[in-house]
Amino acid sequence: MNAMDKAAEAHAHVSVSATELADAPAASRDRTFLGLTAEGWLRIIAPLVVGLVSLGAWQWVVTARGIPSYILPGPIEIAQALVNSWDTMQVSLWITLQITFSALVVAAVLGLALAVLFAQSRVIELSLFPYAVILQVTPIVAIAPLIIIWVDDVRFALLICAWIVAFFPILSNTTLGLNSADHNLQDLFRLYRASRWQVLMRLRLPTAMPYFLGGLRISGGLALIGAIVAEFVAGTGGRASGLAYRILEAGYQLQIPKMFAALVLISMTGIAIFLAMTLISHLALRHWHESAMKERK
Repeated sequence: MNAMDKAAEAHAHVSVSATELADAPAASRDRTFLGLTAEGWLRIIAPLVVGLVSLGAWQWVVTARGIPSYILPGPIEIAQALVNSWDTMQVSLWITLQITFSALVVAAVLGLALAVLFAQSRVIELSLFPYAVILQVTPIVAIAPLIIIWVDDVRFALLICAWIVAFFPILSNTTLGLNSADHNLQDLFRLYRASRWQVLMRLRLPTAMPYFLGGLRISGGLALIGAIVAEFVAGTGGRASGLAYRILEAGYQLQIPKMFAALVLISMTGIAIFLAMTLISHLALRHWHESAMKERK
């Protein structure tokens, strides 16, 4: 073997080694434990550690300073109150969830339908969209008492209030998505004499799907907020009442740990709704849209 062959072999060896070193971090990232990669475990463990440290610090401050529970209860007292009042809390949670998901479904159906109508007629969009904006910027706290007075059925009034809060993000996002279809592709569809229905179903709706799901993810939490605000305004009592009334009831009775327990339950419900909407979005987009597909190595 002459000197040039030896040099070429050494260069190839160095190149292979450099490639292996470059691929090593990617390979380490792809390694899984119990079905999760290192990044997946980090996304779970890091927030849990921060949360546990925060709760521990909260409990230490309350205990060290001797703060009474009617001013600021500790996490342990809140957990005990949640367990002790779970029978009434779960009934109230179910009622609030019924209103929230009913409002979200109505907002999704009407928002999608109206956005499709806007996409078909620019005149209709320019005529009606400003009123949707007015509906969005009007504080629900200001109009909820009027809705509750006008509507005889309290449950239906709460549904309307929650729908008003959840409606606009779906409408605006879906309208934006329908109008974001590639104009070159639209021209191509027209070139092949595609009907408006074909353009809508095969081009514009698939383009708008990520926008619609993004709006749905936002509106899930807003529907819960709208339901809680409407329950506060309505102030309905009895066993068949939502979580907002449980907060009012605990406040009237100075049962502050129970009040915090209801607040924690509302927060956990909001997080669960957001995670559920995120999962739905991922499952719907993971096979075809870049925002949900894994990066190709």
